[in-house]
Amino acid sequence: MPIIRIHSLSDPGVEVFGVLTEAQLRNRLEPEKGIFIAESPKVIDVALDAGYEPLALLCEEKHIAGDAAGIIERCGDIPVYTGARGMLAELTGYNLTRGVLCAMRRPEATAGLAERTGPQAKVEDVVRDARRIVVIDGVVDTTNIGAIFRSAAALGIDAVLLTPTACDPLNRRAVRVSMGSVFLVPWTYLREPLTSLHRYGFQTAAMALSDDSIPVDAPLLKAIPRLAIVMGTEGDGLPKETIAEADHVVRIPMFHHVDSLNVAAAAAVAFWELRAKDLCGY
Repeated sequence: MPIIRIHSLSDPGVEVFGVLTEAQLRNRLEPEKGIFIAESPKVIDVALDAGYEPLALLCEEKHIAGDAAGIIERCGDIPVYTGARGMLAELTGYNLTRGVLCAMRRPEATAGLAERTGPQAKVEDVVRDARRIVVIDGVVDTTNIGAIFRSAAALGIDAVLLTPTACDPLNRRAVRVSMGSVFLVPWTYLREPLTSLHRYGFQTAAMALSDDSIPVDAPLLKAIPRLAIVMGTEGDGLPKETIAEADHVVRIPMFHHVDSLNVAAAAAVAFWELRAKDLCGY
């Protein structure tokens, strides 16, 4: 692999790691040219295992023969840009986690992996074999998106659907917070009303505090064969229209006058409590 030492922030080839914005990396006009950034050897390994294509690496010098050595070997003949730690931090705007970043190709709709994950994937393909899915409605905080994906992968969620107003799961910070879980769970965008999930056999459970809500540990919820758990925004929660469309409105009981949990924490509780019946141990 070519090791390229950079001496200036304007050196050709490194703009993908610092100059381009997240919107430019996504390249919505030409999705097949879209790129995302994976950070840290562990996360990059998960992406490679999932079949994502590496394009270039940015690596602190001391990690070339250290933490990043295995990643560099796996990525094959792609450019590896390196330089002083301070320059790389100035380029990217942050200190590199474990000293390495990887620019990777966003999945295409026609690629084998992307047939069941990514912004161009079809809902029916993503949920085909799923029993428990989450619908992320309008959550825009990258940390929350990453944390929700990590909990989804760990706690038995088979697929993730996001409304178009939700944060991009392949945002660098979301990828890092998820520890690569965005590469483990099929996902796509839900551009139709919540009730459209009925055609795939799902009942919907809106997580909301309302007078007619039922507790998250209600036995009837676990018995539902295919359930979509709907999580709302960080501040206002779910829109009234979405709650009205749901088959069930579900609450997590609160104590000590706490009104609600952060959306990522609430998602983890709901995923565990509402997991499919045969995953419950009884």
